[in-house]
Amino acid sequence: MDFFSDLLQYGYLSHAFIACVLSGITCGIIGTYIVCRRMVFLAGGITHASFGGLGIAFYFGANPIGGAMIFAVLSALGIEWAGSRGRIREDSAIGIIWSVGMAIGALFMSLRPGYTSGDLSAYLFGSIVTVTRSDVLALAGLTFAILIGALLWLRPVMYVAFDREFARSRGIPTRLISYLMAVSVAVTIVLSIRIMGIVLLISLLTMPVVIVNALSHSYRTLTAAAPAVAVAGNVAGLLVSYQYEVPPGAAIIFILTVALILIKLLTLSGANVGKKRNSSHENHS
Repeated sequence: MDFFSDLLQYGYLSHAFIACVLSGITCGIIGTYIVCRRMVFLAGGITHASFGGLGIAFYFGANPIGGAMIFAVLSALGIEWAGSRGRIREDSAIGIIWSVGMAIGALFMSLRPGYTSGDLSAYLFGSIVTVTRSDVLALAGLTFAILIGALLWLRPVMYVAFDREFARSRGIPTRLISYLMAVSVAVTIVLSIRIMGIVLLISLLTMPVVIVNALSHSYRTLTAAAPAVAVAGNVAGLLVSYQYEVPPGAAIIFILTVALILIKLLTLSGANVGKKRNSSHENHS
């Protein structure tokens, strides 16, 4: 197939492929924590707040990913702090940061000399062919750190995700873990923006976990299997994008959506068969 031969020939395509694999691993692991702790809305708020940093960095001619990183991390820590202190309701804080970040980003992007809509769409919807070697190295470092963290602190993170009060009673530093995970979510989001874009990225953080969750409710299983599903969806989406010249982010989400529908149909049919067998057994008895 041309895709695999071109993969070895063209640097931009190999960078995109490696980024798909690395982002799938990180988004799968971090997404498990996000879904289990029911903080999908928080992840969406951080994702959109990072656009403010993008716009400011573009305006001053700085690295846009660096600007997005600062905004995302500060937003994540701010939301976590506001929620834990009870200063403001968490959903209200998320809504404020979400809208303010987008407004700041749009304002500074429009003020930038030579601004075009293409500058905006590349970050809103992703542009995987623009992934550079430095992006790949940054993703590789993040993936390594996330994997080490998952291996060493899976149990404490699991307790915090499901029941913070129980975790606190076990002597687990829940506040420290919450802040570290908030920063991890922010960094994962920013380093994956080039692949999925701000608008579509939240789906990559949630859909692989939901697909695996239809088959298992074990946190360990979710943490192990969700990255595999995310990597498979990313690579398949990149392949479809290359073959049919469609946006890779949209192709990835479409493939994950089809997979989710099929898994749900299979689990529902399996449940119905089980009910019929039980009903038949009860009638005969």
